[in-house]
Amino acid sequence: MPVTSSRLSERLSSSRRRGDTGNRWLRVAIAVLATVGVIDTGSITLKRWGLLGNLSCPGGAEGCDKVLSSPWGSLFAQPLSLYGLLAYSAVLLLALLPLVLRGEARSRLAAFSRWGLLLITTGMAVFSLVLMGVMVLKIQAFCFFCVLSALLSVALFVLSLVSGEWTDRGQLVFRVVLLALVVGLAGLGWAAAVDRPAGQPAAGTPPLVTTTSTPGALALAQHLKAKGAVMYTAWWCPHCHDQKQLFGKQATDLLTIVECAPDGRNSQKELCESKSLQGFPSWEINGRLDSGVKSLEELARLSGFRP
Repeated sequence: MPVTSSRLSERLSSSRRRGDTGNRWLRVAIAVLATVGVIDTGSITLKRWGLLGNLSCPGGAEGCDKVLSSPWGSLFAQPLSLYGLLAYSAVLLLALLPLVLRGEARSRLAAFSRWGLLLITTGMAVFSLVLMGVMVLKIQAFCFFCVLSALLSVALFVLSLVSGEWTDRGQLVFRVVLLALVVGLAGLGWAAAVDRPAGQPAAGTPPLVTTTSTPGALALAQHLKAKGAVMYTAWWCPHCHDQKQLFGKQATDLLTIVECAPDGRNSQKELCESKSLQGFPSWEINGRLDSGVKSLEELARLSGFRP
């Protein structure tokens, strides 16, 4: 029985509605995952900026601190997580706009958002895989937040690929492969360039303290030593180096400093684990633990030092 034009139109319209519904739910899934990514990278960024306290990292805070504080944890003097936050925010925006817009504006945005989502998530997924390689092979530590971000990036790429209506498969493959190669090569080049610049101390050795101690810093260090105060550190921790820089070289030599990194020189890993430290540096003064970089004035107050 021949199909009339009206029935054919109804079938095409019904098929289009089913396709729109499917794409809508895929975009909702993309928006949800992107929101998780925004929370993940936003929390890390705020912590690195000192606007958020210590994060509870499944698998151990030491691994997260080691990864996020490593040379690969920053780019252009900003936390690498900041760029991840911007990428997740762009994905969230591109996923939501076609859902909230109507009429001609939605039609104009449809193709742009499809390609935008695919290309951004392709770059995110490839760069995340490069970072996973760096984490496993170079830093040799586990960071839950980093692994979560990598999984989110790959999942967003897959959903963006599935949700698009790609009429020209050849153009699709060409663009994705080309972008993946560019991002992969750029990421590998960046990772190699960051890898232990000339003059950086060998693994297990903290950076040299370059500042000169003031009489007040020397007196405070002697007082802390006499009080039995202990500073728990890790050789790779930049905040620990900042704390030592506040004291200066001569005063730092007077302090009681415990190395907690398993691969650090004179490591006392078991002692550090028994203290259940929340981050580095951590100070133990009068039997009380307090983490984070402290000013000399605050350390004087905590230890009861009177200049």
